[in-house]
Amino acid sequence: MNALAAAHGVIIPVQCEYLALEGLTQLMTTIQLVRRSLNPTLAVRGLVMTMFDSRANLARQVREQVVKHFASQVFSSTVPRSVRLSEAPSYGQPILAYAPSSPGAAAYQALAQELLDGDRISNPGTRSVDMPVLFDI
Repeated sequence: MNALAAAHGVIIPVQCEYLALEGLTQLMTTIQLVRRSLNPTLAVRGLVMTMFDSRANLARQVREQVVKHFASQVFSSTVPRSVRLSEAPSYGQPILAYAPSSPGAAAYQALAQELLDGDRISNPGTRSVDMPVLFDI
């Protein structure tokens, strides 16, 4: 909560699994509470889909649901499920040092470029988005 109270913006990673949708709903509730009571300028920069496995129906369905509810707020870069991404922290290295030509590294580079491009468009602030609730809890 302290980080959200002090932040200008937040990027929300969404794992392509069912329970992530429920967690996303709870996080959005928390962000709304922070906006009302502590940090009215807190901006959601966007959502990034992570651990995406295109072979899994569930992963595709989760991504479709997030895109359906959040539309343009979802970054176009999707981070794939990757052994290299899983291994990099155990070697104490970022993915760009551990496996710079891997699909995971390319996805994070693309995400960084999206963020930079968005900053150029909306400079100096961040883009603020209204986030719908996926589930009633």
